[in-house]
Amino acid sequence: MKSIQELMSMKGRVSLITGGAGHIGQAMAIALAELGSDLVLVDIDNARTEHVASQISEEYGVQVEIIICDLENDNDVRKIPKTITKRFGRLNVLVNNAAFVGSTDLEGWVADFGDQSIETWRRAIEVNLTAAFILTQGCRELLDDSGNGSVINIASIYGIYGPDLGLYSNTNMNNPAAYAASKGGLLQLTRWLSTVLAPKIRVNAISPGGVERGQPKSFVKRYIARTPLARMATEEDFKGAIAYLASDMSRYVTGENLIVDGGWGVW
Repeated sequence: MKSIQELMSMKGRVSLITGGAGHIGQAMAIALAELGSDLVLVDIDNARTEHVASQISEEYGVQVEIIICDLENDNDVRKIPKTITKRFGRLNVLVNNAAFVGSTDLEGWVADFGDQSIETWRRAIEVNLTAAFILTQGCRELLDDSGNGSVINIASIYGIYGPDLGLYSNTNMNNPAAYAASKGGLLQLTRWLSTVLAPKIRVNAISPGGVERGQPKSFVKRYIARTPLARMATEEDFKGAIAYLASDMSRYVTGENLIVDGGWGVW
């Protein structure tokens, strides 16, 4: 019987993380690097991705490659598996983490339902759902050949639950329909892929709750009041989840959605 340390080890493996230079993506990359995995960080921000890659490589002694890609561009997404094959020749873990979250000044995004635009809807679906489909499809052969392939889709509690718009009262925040729909679709894609890609590839999801990043105090106060653990999440809260689902710690787990929300959905 293998020890916990042996099951956790990611040495000799390669993990690809989209949105790898973002807040949660970076935390997940560090977690996998701590376990010994080499990394491929896919992101749209060249300077930030290079900086993150350099820091992780220097601190943890793993190989970190970067791929600069706009996930709204299907052709660019389709090139990623070929790049990985050229640079590493293998892939063990695919983390579909990148997400279109828009911004408060993006027209048709943070708006009342009647003012949410089809353009922002399509952009969210393209990044949050379509890119995950294309990338998983393209990486299937590499993951098959690895002998321990794992796909992890980063969804959201808003792919499961309806929003309480009262949380956003008197703020410039909102909860766009496209974000919820795309994350809900990602969860169903997870279930679908878990049977279709079995038995060689496991497919699971992580659904984060709200992460505190300087939101208005009124929003944070309301959010915490609805959360049994009485706080919003930090990026560090997702390191354990990704380590579990990426490694052999979860080698008999597929088709699951690990909800990391401080108990938000219990009430």
